[in-house]
Amino acid sequence: MKQNFSPIYLIYLLVLFYFLIFSFSWPLCILTLASTVLSFCRGYYGLLLILLGFALFFFWVKEAERIKESRQPDKISRIKPYIDTIEVNGNRLSFRGETSGQDYQVFYTFKSQKEQEYFKKLDINVLIYFEGQLEEPEEQRNFSGFDYKKYLKSQGIYRLVQVEKIQGLERLDSFDMRLLRRQAILWTQQHFPRPMSSYMTGLLFGWLDKDFEEMNDIYTSLGIIHLFALSGMQVNFFIELLRKILLRLGLSQSIVFFIQVPFSIFYAFITGLSVSILRALLQKNLPMKRTVDKFSLTFILLLLFKPNFLMTAGGQLTMIYSFLLVIFSGKFGHTKGIKKTLLDSTVLAVGVLPLLIFHFHSFQPLSILLTLLFSLIFDFLLLPGLLLIFLLSFLSINLIFFNDFFIFLESIVKAVESLFQYPLVLGKPDVLFLLLLFGFSGLFIDFYRKKTWNLVLLSALFLLFFLVKNPRQASITMVDVGQGDSILLQDKWNRRNILIDTGGKLNLGSDESWKIASHKSNAEKTLIPYLKSQGIGTVETLILTHPDEDHMGDLEILSQKMKIKHIYISETALEKESFVKKLSKLKSKVHFAREGDKLPIFDGHLHFLATGLEGRSNNDNSLVTFGDFYGKKFLFTGDLEEEGERDLQKRYPNLQTDVLKVGHHGSKSSSKVDFLKNLKPQIALISVGKNNRYKHPSQETLENLSAENIKIYRTDQQGAIRFIYKKKGWTIQTVK
Repeated sequence: MKQNFSPIYLIYLLVLFYFLIFSFSWPLCILTLASTVLSFCRGYYGLLLILLGFALFFFWVKEAERIKESRQPDKISRIKPYIDTIEVNGNRLSFRGETSGQDYQVFYTFKSQKEQEYFKKLDINVLIYFEGQLEEPEEQRNFSGFDYKKYLKSQGIYRLVQVEKIQGLERLDSFDMRLLRRQAILWTQQHFPRPMSSYMTGLLFGWLDKDFEEMNDIYTSLGIIHLFALSGMQVNFFIELLRKILLRLGLSQSIVFFIQVPFSIFYAFITGLSVSILRALLQKNLPMKRTVDKFSLTFILLLLFKPNFLMTAGGQLTMIYSFLLVIFSGKFGHTKGIKKTLLDSTVLAVGVLPLLIFHFHSFQPLSILLTLLFSLIFDFLLLPGLLLIFLLSFLSINLIFFNDFFIFLESIVKAVESLFQYPLVLGKPDVLFLLLLFGFSGLFIDFYRKKTWNLVLLSALFLLFFLVKNPRQASITMVDVGQGDSILLQDKWNRRNILIDTGGKLNLGSDESWKIASHKSNAEKTLIPYLKSQGIGTVETLILTHPDEDHMGDLEILSQKMKIKHIYISETALEKESFVKKLSKLKSKVHFAREGDKLPIFDGHLHFLATGLEGRSNNDNSLVTFGDFYGKKFLFTGDLEEEGERDLQKRYPNLQTDVLKVGHHGSKSSSKVDFLKNLKPQIALISVGKNNRYKHPSQETLENLSAENIKIYRTDQQGAIRFIYKKKGWTIQTVK
């Protein structure tokens, strides 16, 4: 029997076993079983023994993590920061640190500007003594949402530290590579103006500060932010530069390699030990001729010494980029010049697309050309230029006038982004569709010269992308936006969608400039990722129930990330000047909702029942909507309070509902007993922030609901709540 097997086939099976153990799914289980049986039939007995060994190793890692997580301490009082992770953002300090062999993510709010300035300039190792609390990281709260707990776990972190008071600092005289990296970053920030300093710290040391956040979002929108994640491009540049210098000095190849290895270790530390850097350095330094062997051994070494790397998006992306380069690097040898470069870029884009939409749900087609262009700019201009300018600064040679180039570059990038503002939203594939997309994408690239096969495979890919983008089932989702409201009604096959409110946070900003921190909006972390995961790139109809910040505060950022065709508001909402200013910036068509208006959705219409009470509070001016969809009645009340509830009862004395969106986040001013008795709801939905300062929902409201035997669903306890319509009726899903 045949015993030899390709190292790539080994990697393929290792990936299947890895995710089967760490992230089980039935489609993956079936594929793994089929691939294992095939290996047995081909006589790959040695391969099966290797797989068994790795499977036992993976189980051991998983069990060790479980034990470590279960043995976390209840309290700690000191910590040594990893000095190169210190980040100051307004009056907020964050860093990762270590004590007693355990890593933690630490947060602290500065008590004074003097404290802030100290940590901004901190360039020595210290031990911090403090009073504070240990907390568990937040788990996933929205469907397809970010799981902070899972992410930190992949970094070996199981607890957050919320520092309340710093009692003292002890100077440590130790010196390490993290400290050297920190000093290089501080030197850059102190000697070069922005934005030049941000590009320098990003491209030379793998550090992008909060001041780069706006451009970070723009580069992300254009699909080229991965160029700032240090990887093969930078590694090739610096290693090749070192080799050329040493060879020009007359050193032999063996001595050059002997120097290259410790330099690579130094470079890994000075750039933050990211997975992409480690991967690129290993592939560059392994003494093997075949690139496929280098890739395979690199993958195995990373699995052994950094087994959690595949649980992160960054780890997965760096490996698939490398895999595609290795496998298809010689496929277009018959082409030359620009055509070959474009083909290579297209292959990378097509091959990585399934994983990109799995994590980010959208794709910018322009990124193929932009990646090619910016790779040339970075490789031939920015990397050598920034390195030279950085080194000359130690000789007091000031070249800060080059900052004008970066200002010009950013103005060009912003202009391009304004023309191609909205990427192509493709939705999030489940595991089965992800596997199918990978399979057909690989076959499409492999058979690119066979026109008949190409047409068949391209048709299959388009069908798969269509199915991912357009969910087959109707759904109503209360998105967990914290202390706010946002509800999505999405028709089957994505035919129509209606969004009720955007969520948002009340800005309690300080008058003191040093306290102002840059941060992402709530919608960028909750609502927008969910909309994109559902294949929604355009909001057809947005209903803003009333102009409170927790209902429409993220309107502007939502409009920047995706098109909004129609917006429905009440006339009384225009009394709020800040709301009018937000509306004036939008290109959407604004409508005044009238009682009796209706919007088509599902098998019926969403009806406007109430559009506000003249002379009453903002909450009672909420737009109230109602729909009878596939045999179940839904009532959405915004922030309606007692007066509004009584008025609604007078206008619609026979109104009943199955599902009630409880008004005003379950405050005691809403959901009165008479209102509930008349409506007779079976289910109550409460959109409310975890541990919110208003103490919503009130105990009185919860008792009123329980007294009427109404099943309560709360976003603070269960995360997002979703109704999905199937042939047998509506089913309820919760994230938790």
